[in-house]
Amino acid sequence: MFDWITGFVESSGYLGIVLLMFAENVFPPIPSELIMPLAGFTAARGDLDVVGVVAAGSFGTLLGALLWYYIGLRLGLDRIKKMARRHGRWLTLDEQGVDKANDWFQRHGRMALVIGHLVPAVRTLISVPAGVSRMPLLPFLVASAIGTVGWTALLTTAGYLLESQYQRVEGYANIGTNLIVGLMLAWYVYRVISWPGAREAAGKT
Repeated sequence: MFDWITGFVESSGYLGIVLLMFAENVFPPIPSELIMPLAGFTAARGDLDVVGVVAAGSFGTLLGALLWYYIGLRLGLDRIKKMARRHGRWLTLDEQGVDKANDWFQRHGRMALVIGHLVPAVRTLISVPAGVSRMPLLPFLVASAIGTVGWTALLTTAGYLLESQYQRVEGYANIGTNLIVGLMLAWYVYRVISWPGAREAAGKT
């Protein structure tokens, strides 16, 4: 997985980083905690510019945040929770997560958008209550960008510094990335199987 991500970033460049980070915010196949450090690692080898990597990662994240913002704006909180009840099994989305993001936003306001991008359990959905509350778009983008750029810059820097130790950590890094992705897939399968009503639905088919 280490080689696949770095190879993909090398071949697709900044656009690939944008796409990976957008996908991570909509339906997280690979976490940003893997994408951005490995993109930073690629930049350290001279294939990409580190500033461009941070910009691409931040842009992809903001695109995902905008999608959730407009979903919140169009559907409203009740319809989103209804969608979570019906389809959350496949979307890794549940009512508790929606309520948690909404409570976070109601307590902290714009600061929730800054901090929320640093919290795994909140990051994906924190834009929804901003849309539900009809927060003006420009303040939403500014607050989201502050948290997003800070997070992607931190992860990218970690990967950039890793490059000098590549020969020492290559094998461990590859095992580590495979383990993380494997655990995520196992967690996803577990969620699908253990989702409330999953057994009943399986029995009807």
